[in-house]
Amino acid sequence: MKVDVGISHQLAKIPDTVRRMEVAGYDGVRTAEMNHDPFFPLLLAAEHSEKLELATSIAVAFARSPMNLANIGHDLNAYSKGRFTLGLGSQIKPHITKRFSMQWGAPAAQMRELVLAMRAIWSNWYDGEPLEFVGKYYRHTLMTPAFTPEDKEYGAPRVILAAVGPAMTEVAGEVGDGMIIHPFSNIPYINSVTMPAIEAGLAKAGRAREDFELSYSCFVITGRNEEEFAASKKAAQERIAFYGSTPAYRGVLDAIGCGDLQGDLNTMSKQGRWKEMGTLITDEMLHEFGVMGEPHEIAPQMLARYGSFVDRTSASFPVSDEEQRSQIIQALRAG
Repeated sequence: MKVDVGISHQLAKIPDTVRRMEVAGYDGVRTAEMNHDPFFPLLLAAEHSEKLELATSIAVAFARSPMNLANIGHDLNAYSKGRFTLGLGSQIKPHITKRFSMQWGAPAAQMRELVLAMRAIWSNWYDGEPLEFVGKYYRHTLMTPAFTPEDKEYGAPRVILAAVGPAMTEVAGEVGDGMIIHPFSNIPYINSVTMPAIEAGLAKAGRAREDFELSYSCFVITGRNEEEFAASKKAAQERIAFYGSTPAYRGVLDAIGCGDLQGDLNTMSKQGRWKEMGTLITDEMLHEFGVMGEPHEIAPQMLARYGSFVDRTSASFPVSDEEQRSQIIQALRAG
């Protein structure tokens, strides 16, 4: 199992951070699109590392056009010498239409078309195929030599999608090189919804599971002492409650018999009772959404539960001791 780590958007700190992460034994670094651009840190990470794989996890797909993403993906992959993976997610309608002022369609169908449009652009750049992509959401029919990249040695980046529901998951299996399973997931949901949808998508594309990289970062609750453990547990409870308040994610709770909790969490979120929501997440629910124990127990638990289908993870490992964190990383990589 490969192990990644998220890096912050404090650009001045990126060079030292990625050098430490490479020495610490991580396989890759990832950025999330929150309150800063997700791509700038990876440019610095590429410059100040030699082997680390670089990925967005995720960049908001529908905030950009396929041409824009094709250019960014090309530039980062070329500069990093083939180490970049473009991780995309859909976000939700209010953010796309009200925050980014972009169009919103049927998200799974639109994501499928966006990825295919990017691949059509890259086929034009790298293979000389005519650019003639006409879809429902995107249209790309013009490309001249002046706008074609010249540094083509490393080709197109890999594309992975974040997904929760079966429709987007199937799209990931069909057109993606891999998928990020949402942290708000559990084994019953993964077995009954996620994996069948991935297999359906792979079958559409005529591909095998071996051609598809699956990433999953479960919740990790641990600590060197009672204080650290309690803080880790509280943070996990609040995050699970936050995700659980989303109506579209009710199916994940249904899979473990807790679907009725979704309505309560949603009501409390509208009342701004964010901290209180976490108290509704029981220890039994925590075990469904991740692993819990002393630092030396974390890697064996993760491998036993997820090792048969997860290819890489980016769990944050809330352990303040560098040696213990390194032991977890190496145990996962060796497992």
